[in-house]
Amino acid sequence: GGRTLPFAFPSWSWWCCLLVPGAILSFASYYGDHMVLQKEPAGAVVWGYGEPGAVVVVAVSGDGEPSGTWTTILDPMDQGGPYMLTARQGSENVTLRDICFGDVWLCSGQSNMVMTVLQITNASRELAAAAHYPYVRVFAAAPSRSDVELDDLEHIDLPWSIPTNLGHGNFTYFSAVCWLLGRYLYEALRYPVGLVEVAWGGTPIEAWSSPRALQACGSSGSMHFSGPQTPSVLWNAMIHPLLNMTLRGIAWYQGEANAFLHTDQYNCTFPALIADWRQAFHAGSAGQTELLLPFGFVQQSPQNSFARLRWHQTADVGVVPNARMPRTFMAVAMDLCDEHSPYGSIHPQDKQNVAHRLQLGARAVAYGEKNLVFQGPFPTRAVLEVTRALLNITYSQQLVWHRRDMPAFEVCCSSPVSLCRWLPAPMVAVGSHTVTLALGGCGTLVLALRYAWAEWPCEYQSCALYNTQGLPAPPFLLETLRSSSRAGEMELLRLRPSSLLAWGI
Repeated sequence: GGRTLPFAFPSWSWWCCLLVPGAILSFASYYGDHMVLQKEPAGAVVWGYGEPGAVVVVAVSGDGEPSGTWTTILDPMDQGGPYMLTARQGSENVTLRDICFGDVWLCSGQSNMVMTVLQITNASRELAAAAHYPYVRVFAAAPSRSDVELDDLEHIDLPWSIPTNLGHGNFTYFSAVCWLLGRYLYEALRYPVGLVEVAWGGTPIEAWSSPRALQACGSSGSMHFSGPQTPSVLWNAMIHPLLNMTLRGIAWYQGEANAFLHTDQYNCTFPALIADWRQAFHAGSAGQTELLLPFGFVQQSPQNSFARLRWHQTADVGVVPNARMPRTFMAVAMDLCDEHSPYGSIHPQDKQNVAHRLQLGARAVAYGEKNLVFQGPFPTRAVLEVTRALLNITYSQQLVWHRRDMPAFEVCCSSPVSLCRWLPAPMVAVGSHTVTLALGGCGTLVLALRYAWAEWPCEYQSCALYNTQGLPAPPFLLETLRSSSRAGEMELLRLRPSSLLAWGI
């Protein structure tokens, strides 16, 4: 037994709508049976098509719009369901059934987001377990591109569904990372979660960016792309149609395509996309989607040309949230390599750990869960032992030393020939919060320090440093700045994030 829904129904003359003469009453393409609408404190936006100028009643009452579309914001609803949602226009009516209210997450990116549950480690077990989560609902838009901004989706791969068809095929639907993130969140929240997959393999960030976002980074409109790689064509066809949707958060797994093209613009294009999507979803939902919408992403796993990209994914800071990327969270994946993946090493099959790390960030950043450790240890300061040529690095968390023989650290040394020579700095000791490095040939002329700066930093779950929760220390590139604080042979060095150009990387 469903219930009709109370609602507030403002008339928005500014809402962008299609003119559909003589349209049959219907909801927009991405509303359907079994869907999840965003729960309180936000109001879910609902819209659809009807006869231009006719009165459309959603559950109780409403107003018509001359454009042939109708829009309403439901009153904020508590979590739960099932409900029925009915729109009426004269003698016509259309009803959506088995509607739940919970949290709605959008999942976007390229092929690692597209990889289905069928393709991952322990796929059979994961597919069988899905039947136990009927309140995690899934929806997948079909890959589509457009040269102009669309108001509705043109194609849908998977209408809103109870999770019974998660392994449709390779790189189709439903996304394993998205599903597992939603499932883990449901296990923590214990109320409905709606997952919206909007992804396309092999696509660069420029295709997902609006012209506004690209302009903010001085990017050109053509950039020698074609097809689904063309700037803004996926924004136009796959993101813009969803802007009316009220969301709780976004998960992003993209960057592989930009490891080989416009890599050094990613430290601008990625923060610009985040800021632009937030503004657009906030405006499109009439303020129901919060302006600082939580945005999580996966830092790239081992692969050629990925060291620089990993740094740019953090806006050249090393950790998030940061000043340029507020209210974001990151799943470090550089230790989740898969050299023998049947889909190529660029597509690791362990998506469970990726989603686990993402949901930790979501719980801490989006849901404000206190005292939850959601990222690995990061350096806070360094002390140089001048006569012994040792560098003691203090970390933010308790350390677990996984690999003692790994050349994980390097130092940049000045020399008469070159401003910078990167030399290995072996770990000679690891304390609870400190790492001691031998500077060797570098002496005390340390200009910069980097960690895990390699295309393939380590083997599976075997990087050098983790915290006690099993989260890896992320890669970094830090300048070492001399300070006036020196006691005998001990000199305090300040550490700050650095650009790649400063060190010829």
